[in-house]
Amino acid sequence: MSTAFTPTPTIAPTIASRADGLLRDVRAGTGWANRRWYSPWIVVLMSAPLYGAAMGWFSVDSPARVLMPVYIAIKMPILIGATTLLCLPGFFVINSILGLRSDFGEAWRAITGAQAAMTLALLSLAPVTLFAYAGGMGHLDAVRFNAVMFTLATGAAQVVLFVRYRRLRALSPRHGWAMWFWVILYGFVGIQMGWMLRPFIGTPGKPVAFFREEPFSNAYVVIAKLLGGG
Repeated sequence: MSTAFTPTPTIAPTIASRADGLLRDVRAGTGWANRRWYSPWIVVLMSAPLYGAAMGWFSVDSPARVLMPVYIAIKMPILIGATTLLCLPGFFVINSILGLRSDFGEAWRAITGAQAAMTLALLSLAPVTLFAYAGGMGHLDAVRFNAVMFTLATGAAQVVLFVRYRRLRALSPRHGWAMWFWVILYGFVGIQMGWMLRPFIGTPGKPVAFFREEPFSNAYVVIAKLLGGG
């Protein structure tokens, strides 16, 4: 008796299917409201490592440096997930203070949908990143280029967030305050988290490492010293 063969779904069709669902929901203004809570995180876990691998391919000029994109692929979902979880308590408290706790579930789905949109946008920019690397660029140029890619992806995430928050803001303008609280808090924490998890782009001539020396230093102290000429 023959047994029907059921092919195992590969990662590319799975990402494409979930990306299509996200885009359709955003266009309809539902923001994944009818999907399972973990659906956005599946997208993050599949998309973020792929862009991380592309970003980390800079300076891979020998077999010994192949570990760099692997390390960065691992760190990308950690960066996004850890930043989101660290901001969650503050976001919950501000929603409670503003009297919006009854809508917190919908607000949180909007947040997680935005995270998924950001990683999908990054994934779509991965070929552009690899093409730019192939054209030749220095380390500082690579850092700036990826900063632009992250800015574009963050913009896509904000579009999703604003669309999903449209109904919430119609219910109460205080939802708009909570949304902007999230945006500012996430940016503040994300910068520090990215600094702690560096490097995300390998430096030619330096040994491959998962963390830089002093990974738990303060990004804002470093920025202040740079601005102050110290």
